[in-house]
Amino acid sequence: MAMLEYSEIRERKIIIHEDEPCEVQEAHVARTQQRKPQNQVKLKSLLSGRTWNTVFHASDKADEAEISKKDVKFLYANKGEFWFCDPENPKDRFQLKEGILGDTVIKFLQPNSNVTALVWNNDDVEQIISVKLPVKMEFLIKEAPPSIKGNTANGGGKVAILENGTKIQVPFFIEAGDKVRINTETGDYVERVTE
Repeated sequence: MAMLEYSEIRERKIIIHEDEPCEVQEAHVARTQQRKPQNQVKLKSLLSGRTWNTVFHASDKADEAEISKKDVKFLYANKGEFWFCDPENPKDRFQLKEGILGDTVIKFLQPNSNVTALVWNNDDVEQIISVKLPVKMEFLIKEAPPSIKGNTANGGGKVAILENGTKIQVPFFIEAGDKVRINTETGDYVERVTE
């Protein structure tokens, strides 16, 4: 396990703090004239999902979490239960809780699609702590209000419903039945997919 100095604790690093893996969401090293430098950090627990602010001083160190990645296949969701399996072995099924997945991941999960699981190696016990979607994914538009002639020249957009029930803002020219590419990190429309 790598030890990080206080100034090496930066955004997107995953450290062990209070005996749990935490992702650094914000970090700012402040150096004032009279005081020693300190790193003001916002952490998010990858187990419970809670966030809090803390300070690391020049003498502090933090363990970098041993994180590995593996592909898993999302099968289905039912009554708040999210079921996955190993892509190589469909019989090896397991369930993940909503708190681990997070709202943005749940919004864009598609049945039978592969996602990347972040696995924390805690004393030889592997535990999935987070799931990452591909940055861009394709969805079918299930419902979209009709375009009104003349509206498309102004830009702007309308609200459409994806095949999984998620509502997103799309340009006026998108219609029901179109396939679109979505940025899963921002939830924004990227482009219409033409085949």
